[in-house]
Amino acid sequence: MRRHTAVVRNELAPTKVLQNATYLNSALKQWSTGNIWLYEDRIVYVGSRMPENTDGVEITDVEGKFVVPGYIEPHCHPFQLYNPQTLSQYALQRGTATFLCDNFALLFELSVTKALTLMENMNELPATFFWWCRYDAQTELLEEEKYFSVTSIKKLLDSPWVLQGGELTSWPRVLQGDDTILQWMKDTKRAGKRIEGHLPGASEKTLQQMVLLGVDCDHEAMTGAEAIDRLNAGLTLSLRYSSIRPDLPKLLRELKEEGVTNFDRIFMTTDGSTPGFYKDGVTDEMLRIALDAGIEPLDAYQMASYNVARYYQLDHLFGMVAPGRIAHLNILSDKNNPLPEAVLAKGEWVKKDGSAVKTERDQEFDWEGHGIQKRDFDWELTMEDFRFSGLVGIEMYNSVITRPYNVSIDTTVDIIHEDSDECFLMLVDRNGKWHINTVVKGFAKNLAGFASTYSNTGDILLIGKNKVEMKRAFDRAKEIGGGIVLTEDGAVVAEIKLPLAGGMSNSAVEELIVEEKTLTEELRARGYVYEDPIYSLLFFSSTHLPYIRITQRGIYDVKNKGLLFPSIMR
Repeated sequence: MRRHTAVVRNELAPTKVLQNATYLNSALKQWSTGNIWLYEDRIVYVGSRMPENTDGVEITDVEGKFVVPGYIEPHCHPFQLYNPQTLSQYALQRGTATFLCDNFALLFELSVTKALTLMENMNELPATFFWWCRYDAQTELLEEEKYFSVTSIKKLLDSPWVLQGGELTSWPRVLQGDDTILQWMKDTKRAGKRIEGHLPGASEKTLQQMVLLGVDCDHEAMTGAEAIDRLNAGLTLSLRYSSIRPDLPKLLRELKEEGVTNFDRIFMTTDGSTPGFYKDGVTDEMLRIALDAGIEPLDAYQMASYNVARYYQLDHLFGMVAPGRIAHLNILSDKNNPLPEAVLAKGEWVKKDGSAVKTERDQEFDWEGHGIQKRDFDWELTMEDFRFSGLVGIEMYNSVITRPYNVSIDTTVDIIHEDSDECFLMLVDRNGKWHINTVVKGFAKNLAGFASTYSNTGDILLIGKNKVEMKRAFDRAKEIGGGIVLTEDGAVVAEIKLPLAGGMSNSAVEELIVEEKTLTEELRARGYVYEDPIYSLLFFSSTHLPYIRITQRGIYDVKNKGLLFPSIMR
């Protein structure tokens, strides 16, 4: 801090200067002009002066350009095949420098203490990472207290890198009297942190009750009317544009049709989209949509930066081109083109003249040293495990909603007839201790064998019409240390290797986009008809969605909150 003030007094030279900048002045909500001085990772001066001592100072003339704060992704699930580092490397080239991240996947791999160390150490990278504190697993676990306890919640809330509780998928439990989660919500507020809701289809009465109980923001509005209901209830509104809910264009159009002109309590999120959805961009793509919808550039860029920082009480560090802020800066060729031609992250160029720049910070993250390793399968799956019984199966209604149906096929056969749109479905414990076997209708009509170590809890999903091929897909996933594998006629048709805890790749997002596209095309060729197969895998076990789920405890009826069939110990 003393060095920063010494730079302003011209006793110490800045490291970089952006000269003749037209920049977003968030305090006045206008475009201002001036020179921006940086010292290492901070902005130290913004005004008309130039430093007296320019020896060794990197001066970049940005006359005619527009400088805006680095974009902020306020609701990020950074484990959707990619990992936080690879996602940030991709997003930084498009101007997104700060991420508010779900830590859900880490809790199934690490102790809370180790998870907190990893969460903090991610900030050695060029991007900035903050995190959530989950209150529940959004599924039925055999040992829920192992992952969610008073001690673990307190440790998370004590961390300066954890900024909010939630997302609150368990809000029905709270309304129905779950005082444990309500106490954790109160602890979150006492810690001065936000609570993120998850309130799809919530009525006006429900929204206002949740505000009374401490919820600050919600991202589940699917219509303009629902968005306005959230604003009227005093919630901050996060508009979603994701691979399963690309609602942003509709929401913005309907908000404008309703006469909304104040966007100060609104921001935007891609809500943990799968890699292929990011082909056209990340926050920059949402900004393009907003600008195309007629949102004024000043409002649009503040929705992607200042509004988020102010909401999380971080505007002293992020979201502004002003002294003391972290030097996450995007340089635009035109204020109507949100894809930056140059990007500074923590004061270092990560993109310049349209090309990526490698920095000293951008080293390979030590996942293994932090306890995230290849999945170790020290157990076997045998054909004896492929025994199916029961009359209730799972029918897919869309990508993520599943409902019960009466199974009519013979489940003792080894191969289901190709005219049926039913497949065998198994969830197998990651450590081989239990499994649950049922039938899924509507996932794919001609799927021979399919295995995925990517799931809600890191347990293994097996799907297919042919039990031998299902085992072959599992054996291949085991061989590669975790991944998603599609097999047919004794051969691997498509696969995505996920060597980081069976759920994350260490490949660049650009490569994952290609791999995911290939896998999705092969699944579509075999009858998958919905938007996003990766999210289908993720949500098979997610009990915050209706109506029936396959969980660690067994087949679970969400509406009646009870087990239909328990899991089988091996």
